[in-house]
Amino acid sequence: MKGVRAKKHLGQHFLKDQNIAQKIVESLSGHKNYQKLLEIGPGTGVLSNFLIDRAEYELLFMDVDQESVDYLQNLYPDYKDKIIKEDFLRIDLGHYYKEPFGIIGNFPYNISSQIFFKVLEYRNQIPEVVGMIQKEVAERIAAKEGNKTYGILSVLLQAFYDVEYLFSVPPNVFNPPPKVTSAVLRLKRNETQTLDCDEKLFFRVVKQGFNNRRKTLRNALKTFNLSDEIKSLDLLDKRAEQLTVSDFVELTNHIAHGES
Repeated sequence: MKGVRAKKHLGQHFLKDQNIAQKIVESLSGHKNYQKLLEIGPGTGVLSNFLIDRAEYELLFMDVDQESVDYLQNLYPDYKDKIIKEDFLRIDLGHYYKEPFGIIGNFPYNISSQIFFKVLEYRNQIPEVVGMIQKEVAERIAAKEGNKTYGILSVLLQAFYDVEYLFSVPPNVFNPPPKVTSAVLRLKRNETQTLDCDEKLFFRVVKQGFNNRRKTLRNALKTFNLSDEIKSLDLLDKRAEQLTVSDFVELTNHIAHGES
């Protein structure tokens, strides 16, 4: 990849397979008819090259790597002002977007989970995400209750998005090849505007439950100082991985009305 060196500390692995790049871009559905699209970590522009052909989107490219930004600004001079050096995890996205926007990218693997937590913060502005991440993380996010890989991100994202595991991507199509298989996920915002519970408490309950995932919820949630009435609930006989999103909503409401 002439012009940009992959940097280990940034978790960079540059996709070099044009067919896969095209397939990723074609995975955009335009869900809810958003018109603005942000690419996170464009690197050498393998996705950008196909995105530029999608006239229906107003594009912005964001990379924390100055070398990538310089390379892409030189490669796509017409988009120079749309290729910016910013850290997605640190910026106020409201500075760039007042209206809905989609997200696409070959996400740096060392921050992929953090990217999705930030998506949750802006969930009412982000109708769709198409991202390539580690296969293991993709499987975790897409997992359903009862699955050993079902976890915090599974519940929080599935509360607000329909999650689709699209396809796997082998290591040999990257430079340098990662040590893991990758996968492409698509998230489409569902119709849940707000949960039928205290959302901050919901997030706390989910995180606490999975932080002690081998314990029953009766033991995992001891820090909530539960009343005897709540402790007697059948839900608390289960472990966090056995609860659906609606189960967690129900549990959160019990806790909100019955902390002792």
